Amino acid sequence: MPQTYRVAILGATGAVGTELMELLDRRDFPLNDLKLLASERSAGRTLPFKGKKLTVEAVSKAAFKDIDLVLASAGGSTSKAWARTAVEAGAVVIDNSSAFRMDPSVPLVVPEINPDAIATHNGIIANPNCTTILMGMAVWPLHQERPVRRIVVSTYQSASGAGARAMEELRVQAGAILEGKEAIPDILPHPLAFNLFPHNSPIDEAGYCQEEMKMVNETRKIFGDPDLKITATCVRVPVLRAHSEAVNLEFDEPFPVDRARELLKSAPGVKVVEDWQKNYFPMPIDATGKDDVLVGRIRRDLSNPQGLELWLSGDQIRKGAALNAVQIAELLVTQKLLRSAAAMAS
Repeated sequence: MPQTYRVAILGATGAVGTELMELLDRRDFPLNDLKLLASERSAGRTLPFKGKKLTVEAVSKAAFKDIDLVLASAGGSTSKAWARTAVEAGAVVIDNSSAFRMDPSVPLVVPEINPDAIATHNGIIANPNCTTILMGMAVWPLHQERPVRRIVVSTYQSASGAGARAMEELRVQAGAILEGKEAIPDILPHPLAFNLFPHNSPIDEAGYCQEEMKMVNETRKIFGDPDLKITATCVRVPVLRAHSEAVNLEFDEPFPVDRARELLKSAPGVKVVEDWQKNYFPMPIDATGKDDVLVGRIRRDLSNPQGLELWLSGDQIRKGAALNAVQIAELLVTQKLLRSAAAMAS
């Protein structure tokens, strides 16, 4: 009989948590039990899974008993509080927060880029930041052929990056403005409907916000190049779901546009979307709910003979978070790096 596993989702009631449930079902992950964990205030709620209603439990030390795999998406403080507990109980943790990403002992993995890194895990594997994943998916196929020397990226980040409550806040604000009322921010620091603003994460002494430095440091770690030159500007925009990015790449020599397009068309998890006559390129509305990162508007940088420009859109909740985590879990299964529930029972 095929091996099956006991899985827990930590942060099950959030936007990424519910997406994880949908993906485990749709991709037929080999589980024989699913436990939903969240905070005390969410305990007792029920969520549908495979035709059943599962009850959400409050996270506790006892909740990790006999669990093989924990998919954590409840924020950095929660992961720091519970990830080691889950590992001590015998589980492997795939963490979607920033808590362990830059820990040298924790692999930071995008399966299409550095799948072999999971073999080095000591119980915890980190899921990169959403903007980092989406950019990496588009840049890595080109970097493999000709190493990129510098990346300049500007992001256009949807409300979903701040969670389900931020998405609802955008809906409410849009309705308020259309009724001639004031858009009052709560989850985000400024009104987002019909507005945009630089990412509101803390800013360092150099003037870069935390989100921008995540892209810099995480990309270097995933690509295995600590000296890779990257600069980022991250912006929150009034889009419900799916981020977009404008990416400028510099190489040591010119990169033929046709070759770049060919490489991206054959890259796993990437879909090239270009209709130059109709001026139709990747858009959040097309990327929403899709697994692939949409890439297009691939062109030479007129200001730099060694430069290449591209534009992308990708679902922040899907490939930017939940899908990447489930793909890591699937790698753990195929590489036999998870315990089986049957083996535990015996």
